[in-house]
Amino acid sequence: MKVTIENIKGLNKDIKVFIDKDTMNSHMDEKYEEIKGTVNLKGFRPGKVPKEVLKRQFGKALFGEVLDKVLKDTSTKALEENKIKPAGQPKLDLKIYGEDKELEYVLSVTELPKVETRSLENIKFDQYSVKIDASETDKRIKEIAKNQPSFKDASPETKAKEGDLVVLDYQATVDGKEFKGSEGKNTQLTLGKDLFLKGFDKQLIGVKKDEEKTVDATLPENFSEKELVNKKAKFVCKIINVKIPEDVKIDDTFAKNLGAKDLNDLKTLISKQINDEYKNSLDQLSKTQILKEIEKIKIDEIPENLIEEEVKILSQGMDEQEAKKNKAKFTETAKTRIKTGLILNEFGEKNKIQVTEQEIQAEVQKQLRMMPGQEKMVMDFYQKNPSAVASLRGTVYEEKILNLIKEKAKPNKKEISKDEAEKILKEAHNHDHNHDHNHDHDHDKKDKKKDTKKKAEAKSEKKKKPTPKASKSKSVTKKVSKK
Repeated sequence: MKVTIENIKGLNKDIKVFIDKDTMNSHMDEKYEEIKGTVNLKGFRPGKVPKEVLKRQFGKALFGEVLDKVLKDTSTKALEENKIKPAGQPKLDLKIYGEDKELEYVLSVTELPKVETRSLENIKFDQYSVKIDASETDKRIKEIAKNQPSFKDASPETKAKEGDLVVLDYQATVDGKEFKGSEGKNTQLTLGKDLFLKGFDKQLIGVKKDEEKTVDATLPENFSEKELVNKKAKFVCKIINVKIPEDVKIDDTFAKNLGAKDLNDLKTLISKQINDEYKNSLDQLSKTQILKEIEKIKIDEIPENLIEEEVKILSQGMDEQEAKKNKAKFTETAKTRIKTGLILNEFGEKNKIQVTEQEIQAEVQKQLRMMPGQEKMVMDFYQKNPSAVASLRGTVYEEKILNLIKEKAKPNKKEISKDEAEKILKEAHNHDHNHDHNHDHDHDKKDKKKDTKKKAEAKSEKKKKPTPKASKSKSVTKKVSKK
């Protein structure tokens, strides 16, 4: 194989590949040897069909197969040996080809520009750690205690009020008839939360232990018995007990009920939880700073075909006039995104960063946790959309690159208070809303707090009821990455 390279203009190159006739004939001979044992022709024993006969019978079809393989193998080899990374699919132009002939073709390639990544290790960014005061931890624990109230028996004469816990049995009817799920035993309702049926709680205000109370309520839209949806039901309630809230004692027992070893262990866990809430957001802020620094790195030329492709993506959903109006802005945005992607990808390749299937699955699981109740929909989406999985792989790949840059770069370490962290994140959030972005990276500036309140309420509301009331990045790195 003889390869010559001609620079056309800028990153555009013509790669001329020549393969002599003898080499092409040897590929054909190999193919004839491969098939002769499987060919069954009248007058010839299996495996004994002469090459000339095979050539007459199958030469044209076999040449097509051989040509495709030779083009694929030799073009790949030509690019690799000359260290040319194409930006997009090369255009192939056959000049000379055919049976018993030499092969000559031209690959027209737009080459990815050379990228210098050594400067990435000198990038400066802010690396924050949040110091959590003991008062912050105590405050959070008190909030948890408030949302997980304890109740004690009230006196028999006590009339239930909002915030009290009422324990009751009920028997429900519609038009005087019982129905499936119409009976409830030891149902617990915290008055005022309206978590059973709309308006049910209010009618229990004022009841006392051992009283009977008839409550009227409308069965909801999601009621299991479809013919009873939106029907008026009559609930005859027997009040078993009325309980009033009492202050929760924050001690070792309280901590153990929350899964901690003791109160000190709970304080440690809560402190870490608060820290993690800010750490995730602040880490993303650090990565945003790194990306801004990467944007400053100079690349002499960016392939026009990549720019055009990116502009098309940015213009999706626009009519022709609107796309034309925004073309100049989109072109600049595309250049920045592509440049950043090229730099990140080059750094990833030099450091042999790869993405495993386990990491892809971990990212899918992460998304499942972010969309509770929609797990099946998310899984179906990824199973039916290979491109979405590829995009996910690109996201993970990019995240690993940024994490490695953080390790190698020179952080400006800052220990800040919780209030300072909130101020920094608020300013960053406002800045994001006031400026256009050049990347599709996710920079979540919101605190991701565990919903302790909901968990506590669910724990205290042990109810039986007819039915529950209804509850009120394409980054360029992904394109150029082959990982």
